Amino acid sequence: MEVHKKITIGVCVMEKKVFSAPMRQILDRLQAFGEFEVIHFGDKVILEDPVEKWPICDCLIAFYSSGYPLEKAESYATLRKPFLVNELEPQHLLHDRRKVYEQLEKYGIPVPRYALVNREVPYQELDYFIEEEDFVEVHGNRFWKPFVEKPVHGDDHSIMIYYPSSAGGGMKELFRKVGNRSSEFHPDVRRVRREGSYIYEEFMPTGGTDVKVYTVGPEYAHAEARKSPVVDGVVMRNPDGKEVRYPVLLTPNEKQMAREVCIAFRQAVCGFDLLRCEGRSYVCDVNGWSFVKNSYKYYDDAACVLRKMFLEAKAPHLSSAIPPILPWKVNEPVQPTEGLTRQGSGLGTFGQSEELRCVIAVMRHGDRTPKQKVKLKVTEEKLLNLMLKYNGGRPRAETKLKSAVQLQDLLDATRILVPRSRPGRESDSEAEDFEHAEKLRQVKAVLEEGGHFSGIYRKVQLKPLKWVKVTKSTGDEEERPVEALMVLKYGGVLTHAGRKQAEELGRYFRNNMYPGEGTGLLRLHSTYRHDLKIYSSDEGRVQMSAAAFAKGLLDLEGQLTPILVSLVSKDSSMLDGLDNASIEMEEAKARLNEIIKSGSKMIHSNGSSDCPWMADGVGLPPNASELLPKLVKLTKKVTEQVRQLAKDEDEDLAETNPYDVIPPYDQAKALGKTNIDVDRIAAGLPCGSEGFLLMYARWRKLERDLYNERKERFDITQIPDVYDSCKYDLLHNAHLNLEGLDELFKVAQLLADGVIPNEYGINPKQKLKIGSKIARRLLGKLLIDLRNTREEAISVAELKSSQDQVSKSTKTEKEDKDYPPKLFIKADDTRRSSTTSDISMDQDDDDDKETQYRLDPKYANVKTPERHVRTRLYFTSESHIHSLMNVLRYCNLDESLQGEDSLVCHSALERLYKTKELDYMSYIVLRMFENTAVALEDPKRFRIELTFSRGADLSPLEKNDSEASSLHQEHTLPIMGPERLQEVGSYLTLEKMEKMIRPFAMPAEDFPPPSTPAGFTGYFAKSASVLERLRNIWCIGEWIKFSIGAGSGDTVK
Repeated sequence: MEVHKKITIGVCVMEKKVFSAPMRQILDRLQAFGEFEVIHFGDKVILEDPVEKWPICDCLIAFYSSGYPLEKAESYATLRKPFLVNELEPQHLLHDRRKVYEQLEKYGIPVPRYALVNREVPYQELDYFIEEEDFVEVHGNRFWKPFVEKPVHGDDHSIMIYYPSSAGGGMKELFRKVGNRSSEFHPDVRRVRREGSYIYEEFMPTGGTDVKVYTVGPEYAHAEARKSPVVDGVVMRNPDGKEVRYPVLLTPNEKQMAREVCIAFRQAVCGFDLLRCEGRSYVCDVNGWSFVKNSYKYYDDAACVLRKMFLEAKAPHLSSAIPPILPWKVNEPVQPTEGLTRQGSGLGTFGQSEELRCVIAVMRHGDRTPKQKVKLKVTEEKLLNLMLKYNGGRPRAETKLKSAVQLQDLLDATRILVPRSRPGRESDSEAEDFEHAEKLRQVKAVLEEGGHFSGIYRKVQLKPLKWVKVTKSTGDEEERPVEALMVLKYGGVLTHAGRKQAEELGRYFRNNMYPGEGTGLLRLHSTYRHDLKIYSSDEGRVQMSAAAFAKGLLDLEGQLTPILVSLVSKDSSMLDGLDNASIEMEEAKARLNEIIKSGSKMIHSNGSSDCPWMADGVGLPPNASELLPKLVKLTKKVTEQVRQLAKDEDEDLAETNPYDVIPPYDQAKALGKTNIDVDRIAAGLPCGSEGFLLMYARWRKLERDLYNERKERFDITQIPDVYDSCKYDLLHNAHLNLEGLDELFKVAQLLADGVIPNEYGINPKQKLKIGSKIARRLLGKLLIDLRNTREEAISVAELKSSQDQVSKSTKTEKEDKDYPPKLFIKADDTRRSSTTSDISMDQDDDDDKETQYRLDPKYANVKTPERHVRTRLYFTSESHIHSLMNVLRYCNLDESLQGEDSLVCHSALERLYKTKELDYMSYIVLRMFENTAVALEDPKRFRIELTFSRGADLSPLEKNDSEASSLHQEHTLPIMGPERLQEVGSYLTLEKMEKMIRPFAMPAEDFPPPSTPAGFTGYFAKSASVLERLRNIWCIGEWIKFSIGAGSGDTVK
């Protein structure tokens, strides 16, 4: 019998790499075949011996690592001509990111949009490079923040991400893992580096997850997901201290990309980084030789692929078929169970047949400072010129100042215009001058407040009111503005308490909203089995509430700005604004005025004892008209006390600067704080960033607007603002001991509890009309979320059924022996629609067509790999919470739904009637469950559960609640737990839910294609081209069944 000479495999690699666990595992498997002899060169031979003395081998494993003589290895390969697993000359490319991107583009492999800045010497000024506050421009190619800055040298891992001022600004530095960290956030760094050459590229929002791909030859690719370092920089590790990664399925496009990366760089064993963003994938880094850690299945695969490669190169006459039993299988150790140190491990069960499929929550933002507005007419040349500077020189056009540069310009002008001393008030004209000077002083104080400028905190409008014609030097006439209205909006900023509330609620959701999961939600999320999207309105407090909630939900650490940019999408059209219902709301306020003036006799005109909520003006106190004068009197009393404090502060400022001891409050640094500012409290200053001058301005405006003494008229629209200020100061400024504030709060609360809910409709029918107009788009989106979840669940059920049938009928011994497995397109790659129209879907979210990434069940140590949960979180303001609740409880009053019961049960309607306020962090949750024991076509297959929470609906005067009293010291009120909107045991089907909500929801086909905000390429919108591409890729209305899902370790063909 012929004895074949063993093929020699030379391992010409630094010893540190040779003795790594993956390399040992794979080399041991290769030797176990009995066909190979492995020769280790060793560091001494590689570094000291000439190549002529290096061992001779048939096949060579050689790759660069720190200290490795790559040119020397190239000389050896030229001399001996072994088969190279990874070619040596292209490895030089991997040290230069510019060449890596150039090579990727040459082979048509998608990369993020980027530009190069090459400097010959440090700090070299370049005429093609421009840096502004929120963007850099390279050769006319503009990159809006957030953008990424990478050194051109591949061995320099100091990568920076710069964040927009609208998200709080700052920079995050990514670096190679040091202990438990992989990145660090620097809130004060806003300027880019200039000491070297850099690549600037568009930031890709990936939902907080990165994908690492590992090829073994062009026909094999394995992928793993890990927590992205851009979120909070904390490395998630298992009990053995290793980074937690989960194997995931690659899409057919990604498999092709893996093949092309392998070929482009002529590296058979190659690792690279994938960014999955908006349904597309991009390669952002190529690492060269890389092996997967801690996966025995991968070690088996890699050894088999390398064996085939070596045999085909050096012994093609030998069979490369995989033996029926792999030689090392008998003694293979059992793969350890995965666990998460920080969160616990294991997934619970849902019970016999019902599984959670979807969690949708609509939430109000957390505790905030009172919203403020200053209006003043300005005639000063400096301010008028500023308006012209930023509106393009158009005399009749208004301008908005929001960026740091614009607000700094305004502050500089205001500082010059504010008089150094306060004049007396002798005559009317002098009183007007005094008033004007006070408002300018207030504008200056607002602009100086809070450290860094950011549009997330304040904005200024300048609207021209009067013009004159002036003659230019050329003799031509031109129009010039001589008076303008300045409107400064500020306040409404999320407080430390608001951040704490949102983070705590995120933790509560993590532990309670996912039955059977417990802290396993984190594992569900990490493994691509949790499809999470978070949306926010345009308001800074809402965005930051969303980021803080995400921090608690996903157990993240650090500052909120990177979390906001990575995980939160803005959708102002869905979550902002009351324009659609402004006329109806004005009518409601007018009717409210009538009811208050007429007293109790009109309040119960059309209600009943069984349904008291059906009456007009429900919730208003019968003696409302008598409470108004009391409200005015107490407001004046508090205002006077604050005026004295402001006066004392002003006098102190003239002599010394109190901030010499207490540093100015920095809003940017405060973004991540969840505790009170002890130093300011101890110094007797107001909590947060508000000084006494601004506190006085706030109360003085309330006093003036609440009651017009000349016209003897009350303005009931100011009642919510008075209540707002009372509650804020009782919670955050109780240490100032303002006399009468407690009593004022009680009166304001009585009135506000009646006024606020009635502003959204004076009776249920009007509430339904206003609610459906405000929340129309949001309601449409919620129905789309539910429908998409149903379609996906049905798809999975059908696929599983077909797989079960195929596995019973087609499983043969030959298929068990074949290697590698044949490529099949997983059902996730061809989506199904319940309609035949390719436009009747959510084009804004595009969930019908977006790529659904999945866990790879063959490699993952997870009990239920097919399990998938969709979570959609919508953060908004009070108006949208009221509107959504009003539609849910009163939808059956619509003429088209006559005879139908409300979605909300009678006992819950009573509770809502008694609920006085939907306070900070109030929320409405829709959870959808699938009963897998019921037929797919049965309406009872999908059940909806509705719950709501009143939020932090506890009086700051509460003395009997032990939790509240302890939290009160931290200026934070607890959030009430969820309450059911349905009877226990009742069954609301998805079909019924859709029927009741559809008349008030925007139809899916009416969702317009998304548009990118002007001057912003950012992370909040999908491009229309992506949607068009996705529409063309997926077959709508068809369902193609395949027998096996394509695994991430499958053959690429």
